[in-house]
Amino acid sequence: QVHLVESGGGLVQPGGSLRLSCAASGSIFQINGMAWYRQAPGKQRELVARITSDNSTNYVDSVKGRFTVSRDDAENTVYLQMTSLKPEDTAVYYCSGDIQDRFGHFWDPWGQGTQVTVSS
Repeated sequence: QVHLVESGGGLVQPGGSLRLSCAASGSIFQINGMAWYRQAPGKQRELVARITSDNSTNYVDSVKGRFTVSRDDAENTVYLQMTSLKPEDTAVYYCSGDIQDRFGHFWDPWGQGTQVTVSS
């Protein structure tokens, strides 16, 4: 099996920054596309940022210019650097990915989520 674990969430003031991490573990052969999602209370889960295996990225309009997604394949980890945070960024952030294990199986796991709260 393949697992994802997010970390790095917390409470931050408006205008502040946080860096989220998503570490993959298991019998990993290759990590293909990875993505960050978020879900605010009472709202549907939305795609925030995505990064492909060749480091192409795209973002939801509301975070463009403020968030940056990156990956470290040697560490099987994807990051989400968040700057100029706003109260409306408050949500539980999840990562998900397209991962191939050493047995040739493909997985699309989700992490457990990490809470980000932007408040003064």
